[in-house]
Amino acid sequence: MDFALSPEQEAIGETARRFAQDRLAPLYRKHDLTGQFDRSLIAEMGALGLIAPELPESYGGLGLGYVAAGVIIESIAAADFNIAYIQLLASLNGHILADHAPPELAGQWLPRLMRGEIIIALALTEPQGGSDVARLQLKMTREGDSYVLNGEKTSISMADQADAAIVFGRTGRPEDGASGITALLVDMTSSGIHRGRFSDHGQRAIGRGSLIFDNVRVSAANRLGDEGAGFKQVMQGFDFSRALIGLQCLAVAETSLRETWQYAQERHAFGQPLSAFQGVSHMLAEFDTYVTAARLLCQKTLWLKDAGLPHSAEAAMVKWWGPKLAYETIHQCLLVHGHAGYSVDLPFEQRMRDVLGLQIGDGTAQVMKTIVARIRAGRKNVPY
Repeated sequence: MDFALSPEQEAIGETARRFAQDRLAPLYRKHDLTGQFDRSLIAEMGALGLIAPELPESYGGLGLGYVAAGVIIESIAAADFNIAYIQLLASLNGHILADHAPPELAGQWLPRLMRGEIIIALALTEPQGGSDVARLQLKMTREGDSYVLNGEKTSISMADQADAAIVFGRTGRPEDGASGITALLVDMTSSGIHRGRFSDHGQRAIGRGSLIFDNVRVSAANRLGDEGAGFKQVMQGFDFSRALIGLQCLAVAETSLRETWQYAQERHAFGQPLSAFQGVSHMLAEFDTYVTAARLLCQKTLWLKDAGLPHSAEAAMVKWWGPKLAYETIHQCLLVHGHAGYSVDLPFEQRMRDVLGLQIGDGTAQVMKTIVARIRAGRKNVPY
């Protein structure tokens, strides 16, 4: 069993770390206050090869594999949790396009996505259903060489900043369930699209909002895969993105632990450093252990993906455990810092707000545990 990174993975990781510390870390709080990303920074990420590096070279990627994507997202998230989501979203949507879009469509959008020139959102969730994707109601009606879209998407990350969105809707009958769902790539400048933005507790630079489609006409050439195959496409991509989410959250926890270990040595109370008190040092040691273990499980998931081996259970494990563990770790690090940790002058409160959202988005802990249970015990024995 080899835990070493390849020279290529080491090199891209070092590039990501330098960029993150020099260019991103100083702007983490500013992006939270403005609620917007500096698009020029995203273009810089793309120019360095830090967006979807696992995608094929034929579309502008580096072909470095899935572990390399994990190395990058850790490095970016350690400095700015939110901008790391740009890479995650590009990887998830990039694979859907690379695997299912007509070559002309993929060639039009993918290179710009990886250069950081555009942002593509994933428009899946609807007001009446979140994790129950098979109940989607947005209608995609075929009219000649086009589809006409009517309906609403909600809780969509980057809703008001995206240049395009992969939209999932119903082309079949409601009783068809998951088999009646189709995916289209939709240009967000299309007539009939109305965007809204929510006021959220965290992840403010990413932003979350609604997309309303009012007789939006989209060319059938923008269909991704076969009609009715959209549900399968997105489910396949989630296994990969769940591992990236785990690493994204754990990177923030790891940074918080590193800072807090240092603080515990420097801060003195009752004539001793805080680290001399087992109530502090043992607690930090426990969370350090958990974070290290969870991180290894994320890396194993990506290694399995690179090897073409099943990894759905591992992906679900890290999706429910990673965000929860990160929140708990950062919370304790904040408390060790006392009143200073509670202040906005230190980054702990923002980190807590940011990681909390991923206990909800992209599948709740309850759904993830159900996935693990079904894989272990069989779906017939875990129907709900």
